[in-house]
Amino acid sequence: MNALKLNREEFDLFEEFIYRESGIRFNLVNECVLQSHIFSSMKEKGIDEVYDYYKLVSSDKDCFEEFFENITISLTNFFRTESDFQILQEYVLPNILKQKKNGEQIKIWCAGCSTGEEAYSIAITCLETENIKKENIRIFATDLSFNSVIIAKEGKYDIEKMENVPKKYLKKYFDKLPDDKYLVKSDIRNLITFDCHNLIHKFPQYNIDVIFCRNVLIYFDNESVKLTVNHFYDILNRNGFLFIGHTESLFGLDTKFKFANLNNSIIYTKQ
Repeated sequence: MNALKLNREEFDLFEEFIYRESGIRFNLVNECVLQSHIFSSMKEKGIDEVYDYYKLVSSDKDCFEEFFENITISLTNFFRTESDFQILQEYVLPNILKQKKNGEQIKIWCAGCSTGEEAYSIAITCLETENIKKENIRIFATDLSFNSVIIAKEGKYDIEKMENVPKKYLKKYFDKLPDDKYLVKSDIRNLITFDCHNLIHKFPQYNIDVIFCRNVLIYFDNESVKLTVNHFYDILNRNGFLFIGHTESLFGLDTKFKFANLNNSIIYTKQ
């Protein structure tokens, strides 16, 4: 095997491949992360040459999916950045309700849902909002990682994952299992449709009221961010809302979204 460092030609080959397939842009800052995943996988498969591994992941569907599982980072918690969920409950959902006819559903898309904690946090927040019932909610949750989606669908989490969940919600929305795990109650799981989706492709749903896409756009370059965000704008209902991560910004991008800073939560609205 070559020395454990990609040369510039090898790095560019993988970097362009990843960008082409996912919109994720690895650069010099996170080059070591990509190299680590590549060489670890090569060792596991007994492959000595970088180009041989590239040919494998670019031509074999299973190896392709495994490769992207390894390079996408799944880091999430229930009610991560609590202020976002407070704004969702106290401002966003009440405003959407005012525009809905009786019985008309609120549609929410959790884009880049990882292992599901954020999607379930959204569902619980909806049910804790005045005048919203289960039949009023439809939540879509998607992620690039197949394995993450499988975990999300199951809705079973270690006790360590429950640290940010208020105690009143633990009993109301989770079942405690004998092995120190918690299972999201089935009626909550049934509110959410989990599926795999690549954000550089168009989402098949329209008339969405709220989109959560937090801590995902940081892996995209400006062009991919612009394409993705403009698609968000197109599928949102009039006066819809977009939540992005607190370290992310649409500043300087040519988008139609209007910026709003509400109680330290960064949201964008469709006007």
